Formats: sequence, C-alpha cells, structure tokens
Amino acid sequence: MNAVETKNLTYKYSVGTPFETTAVDDISVTIEQGEFVGVIGHTGSGKSTLIQHLNGLLKQTFGEVFINGRNIWDKDVNIRDIRFEAGLVFQYSEYQLFEETVYKDIAFGPKNMGLSEEEIDKRVKKAAEQMGLDEELLERSPFDLSGGQKRRVALAGVIAMEPKILILDEPAAGLDPAGRDKVLEEISSYHKNSGTTILLVSHSMEDIVKYAKKVLVMNKGKLFCYEDVDTVFSMSEELKKIGLDIPQISKLAHLLKQKGIDIGNDIYTVERAKERLLKIIKGNTDA
Repeated sequence: MNAVETKNLTYKYSVGTPFETTAVDDISVTIEQGEFVGVIGHTGSGKSTLIQHLNGLLKQTFGEVFINGRNIWDKDVNIRDIRFEAGLVFQYSEYQLFEETVYKDIAFGPKNMGLSEEEIDKRVKKAAEQMGLDEELLERSPFDLSGGQKRRVALAGVIAMEPKILILDEPAAGLDPAGRDKVLEEISSYHKNSGTTILLVSHSMEDIVKYAKKVLVMNKGKLFCYEDVDTVFSMSEELKKIGLDIPQISKLAHLLKQKGIDIGNDIYTVERAKERLLKIIKGNTDA
C-alpha cells in the first residue's frame, strides 16, 4: 500500500472570478511507505499548497488524494482521522505553542485523540525523547526555551500522535546553524527509528541531499519531476532554468573539474566529495 497518492490533483483559487489562479495543476504522484522525500521548488511553485492537500487542510478543485489507500474525501472517511494519520508541521511551528508547560503542549494532540492518561503520558515522554528534549524540560514553560527547543517541542506535539506520515514545511527555517542541524538530525533519527513516511519541504538543497532519498520538484504549479536524489541533482542545468540552485559542494566540484581535478558529476554532499578527493590523493601518493 502506498503512503500518499494523488491523481490529477488540481487546486484553483478564486474560482469563477477574474482572479482565478491555478496553484496546483494536474499532479499525479505516488509516495511509498517509509520514504523520506524532499519537496523543492521556487517561491510560488505550489509546494506548500500541495502538501496542505495531504491531510485535508485544502480540498482539491479536481482530482483525488489518497492517504494509506483511502480517498480522504470519501463519505465514509473522517477527515479528522486523516489529520491524525498525516501530521502537518508548519513553518515557524513554535508559534502554535500555547500551553503552560512543555508537557501539556506535547500532550494536546494525543488528548484530542481520546487516549487514556497513561497512554498520553507514555507518548509525551517518548516524543520528547525522540526530539532530543530532556525530561526535566517537560514542566517548564515552552516560552522559556530557545528557538530550537521550541521548534522541537512543536514537532514532538505532532509526533506524539504517532502519524504514519509526517509532513514538514521548512521545519528548520529561521534557526541558527546549530539549532537547524539539531532539528534536522532529530527528524532524520526519528525517521530511521520509526519508519514513518516523511515529506520535507525545504529551500536548502544541502538539507535535501543530506536527508532525503527521493526528491519531488514543483515548478509553476506542476510536477517537474519525482526521482531519486542523484537523478534530480544531475539535472543541474534544468534546475537552474526553473529558478533552483544546486548544492554549494556541486559548484565546488565543477570548479575543481575546470582546474583539472575531476571528482565526478554526481557530487551533491560533502561526504561524497571527501571520499572522491581522498581516492585521488591516495592514488597520487601511491604513484
């Protein structure tokens, strides 16, 4: 069974008025269970509009949306259940915090699911641990925490509902480098340990190549491509034409090639560049 499937998904704003605009245009895509998918596209490409359809925050103008095999707008489907199944975390999610303590904020979702106090307590502590939050923080006010900690509390609040699909819209936006790395590493660790399907919307090509296995590229409301990371970033010229940039390390690899040091055309991560350069250095040393 697929985690996410859209068929001819189309969404129009202001239908029937002179301002009618197509934000998402005829998107058909299938995402398998357990995938870590990066979602990229220039500003206004439709990526945020697309993901808001995946838990029913928006209802398509045309087409269909399936979550774990169920058409989310069928009469016998409770859209509230879909929203527990496909958790959506917005950009600057810390603005959604409102409770007196971290514990209560994380517990808010599970409580709305009608779970027992024992199960809620278990989920809160587990989610906090998964997001790298010390148990001593649970009784503190979320507003006393750092920006990165607040972001991880907001993430823990969604994770505590144990969604089968986690949709993240720029989860590290606005954080300092250390906070950004911490949030993304915790998300990556959570994915590996839980097997949850993750969709990560990001403007950072470096983040996408570091964490995602597949990449969904949006352009002017249409699906440009949905392929593995190597295939997508090998199309550097095509990506530039639609307003996207390649990772900085890829640019460095191109410069090295111009200087006579060819480490390959598939350099998208620092780790891969390091591996290739060490082989060249070792080869020159052996010679």
